[in-house]
Amino acid sequence: MKKYLRSVFSISMALVALAASPSPTYATHAWSTYHWARTANPFTLKLGDLTSGTWTGLLTTASADWSLSTVLDTTMVTATGRARTCRAVDGRVVVCNWNYGRTGYLGIAQIWLDNTGHIYKGIVKNNDYYFSTSYPQYNNESNKLHTMCQEVGHTFGLDHQSTDGTSLDTCMDYYTNTSNADTVSTYPNQHDYDQLETIYTHLDATNSATNSVPQAGITNDPSQWGRLKLVRRSGQGVSSTYERDLGAGQKVVTLVIWAR
Repeated sequence: MKKYLRSVFSISMALVALAASPSPTYATHAWSTYHWARTANPFTLKLGDLTSGTWTGLLTTASADWSLSTVLDTTMVTATGRARTCRAVDGRVVVCNWNYGRTGYLGIAQIWLDNTGHIYKGIVKNNDYYFSTSYPQYNNESNKLHTMCQEVGHTFGLDHQSTDGTSLDTCMDYYTNTSNADTVSTYPNQHDYDQLETIYTHLDATNSATNSVPQAGITNDPSQWGRLKLVRRSGQGVSSTYERDLGAGQKVVTLVIWAR
């Protein structure tokens, strides 16, 4: 068993109840029933690296932190293609940063679901347009790490732990870090690891994280994201979830974190 020590969201379709735990009691924060199919735990999920600048080190940190889970490990691999288009690849999560322009979003997590309802590929996009000197409220390394850690976490099947803007000291909350020295909420907490154990308690007959065949992604155009399914608003911002039917039982789900 690994010790839970701190190391230095589109979906294609899983999940459920959090086992009883000692005080304090937390609500479940699984993202619907989304999960990767696998025949054993822990399973290894590849993170295709199309990052640049300081984002690469932040992805390295997030990958190491999430790998402290007892049910999954992540490994960074070199991805082909361009961060601008951030094409999805079967069997992995491709992670990108780029100046995607004044789109309104800070970050996107997308997951693709196969016709059995399992995630089989995903992408993360971090928008450099807002992580710039023009938007000082977002432009610090702690807030970038918070965003990186959270968007990657969504691609495992995790939702937010809270959306009211307070810090639960997890990257899966809505807290906005104000400076490099403000390091709370920049990594997973114990509840995130517990939730992953709950999501991945059962085993599947197949593995959906073993292929590596390039596939076309969904563009930055919101018209390609499909139907708006859910909007969450708080004093700290707004998130939206979209779902698009790809036919043959497949779907793509997009979770968007909007800039204030």
